[in-house]
Amino acid sequence: MAELRTVPIGDERFAGDDTISVRSPYDGTELALVPACSPADVERAVGAATATLDAGPLPLWRRAEILDGAARLLSERVDDFARLIATEAAKPLKTSRVEARRAAATFTAAAVAARTLAGEMVPVDAAQVGEGKLAFTLRVPVGVVGAISPFNFPLNLVAHKVAPAIAAGCPVVLKPASQTPLSAIALAELLLDECGLPSGHLSVVTGGGGTVGNALVEHPDVAYVSFTGSGPVGWAIAERAARKKVALELGNNSPVIIEGDGDWDRAARTIQVAGFSHAGQSCVSTQRVYVHESVAEGFCSTLATLAGELVIGDPLDEGTDVSALIGTDERDRVLSWIEEAVASGAEVLTGGDVRDGLLRPTVLRNVTPDMRVCRDEVFGPVVAIQTYTDLDEALRLADDTRYGLQAGVFTARIDTAVRAAGCLHYGTVLVNEVPTWRADHMPYGGVRESGNTKEGPAYAVREMTEERLVVIGAW
Repeated sequence: MAELRTVPIGDERFAGDDTISVRSPYDGTELALVPACSPADVERAVGAATATLDAGPLPLWRRAEILDGAARLLSERVDDFARLIATEAAKPLKTSRVEARRAAATFTAAAVAARTLAGEMVPVDAAQVGEGKLAFTLRVPVGVVGAISPFNFPLNLVAHKVAPAIAAGCPVVLKPASQTPLSAIALAELLLDECGLPSGHLSVVTGGGGTVGNALVEHPDVAYVSFTGSGPVGWAIAERAARKKVALELGNNSPVIIEGDGDWDRAARTIQVAGFSHAGQSCVSTQRVYVHESVAEGFCSTLATLAGELVIGDPLDEGTDVSALIGTDERDRVLSWIEEAVASGAEVLTGGDVRDGLLRPTVLRNVTPDMRVCRDEVFGPVVAIQTYTDLDEALRLADDTRYGLQAGVFTARIDTAVRAAGCLHYGTVLVNEVPTWRADHMPYGGVRESGNTKEGPAYAVREMTEERLVVIGAW
């Protein structure tokens, strides 16, 4: 029988009466059992967090010390965490190591944010009524944070919620994805048992969105909800929690434009990773490619060859580039979208089928905007290519979407780059880089249906604190 993993709730390590089986997406092996928490367990976790908040925040130096300790330990244990990620998420080891290193960097950035968290002076004596008075602002914790994280980055996207909350002085109740809770539990244990984070500052509740997730979102003592996941779920949370601060980081169907003067060969080699890493299960996975007709043949041939060279298999094999999607239902959904596109006229340059239970990396050409592989977020190993004749057409196609997280353009011309940056309605526009690129300390977030906030510890900390004005009268 698989090991039962307890979760921290307040000062207790909770085993629960009912359990959830965590299985490998690659071969179905049972990896562990975790508690199937209930709304009553969420109540206890929020109660512990509220009591912690009422006792007063940790001093800034202590928060920074805890965050520094987590960054150091994560850096020392990259391989351990990478193997855990690979096992529960079917993310290849080489990619899982990148995620573990990024999580360490996220904690380092949060430690910096804690050390520099400050308000500002307000010149109230600029008005006659303020003469003889001193005014300044403080940054104070917004309250208890309810954090809901997805399966695709089971360590680093947890870090992007927990680390800024610690820096801000906010206790956290974390609900990790039911498919991949083990990395989150291991991180919580590291923070509580080895880094000195006092109990009550972080609780973990494992369970379904309809039970644990809803209880967390709707709890009156949760002041801030941070959610990363699907658009429909995220916007429904925002509607149900209208009186709370709700931070949403949602989906995208990331476009990249390749101009005739751009380095199309470098673009193809970058998209080999950006389009297929973790089987395309990233909200900024490169999905739509608009390539100028003058370089289309060379680009398409090169990308198809590169995608066909990717090694598909066991995520724990050092040589594997692409492994399983999170579940067979998702694999079959993505395959049906590919087949639908082909039936409507798209051409498969490579992939498009399942071998040994795994969907092969797929490159499609001659797609049209109405196909689901273009219109919606595939969240699978699919790159869809369309050619264009002039930049206006490419910009229109790239911006013809309800999403708006990140977009990219490859060009040698500064005027083209500036024009793209000005008219593409995205949270980030990258020049001579794919839209999959991210540094963990940068302001990261989308517009339109892609979200309503900026992640990156310094920016998340500002969101997780409130500004309090202090006015001191004449003395």
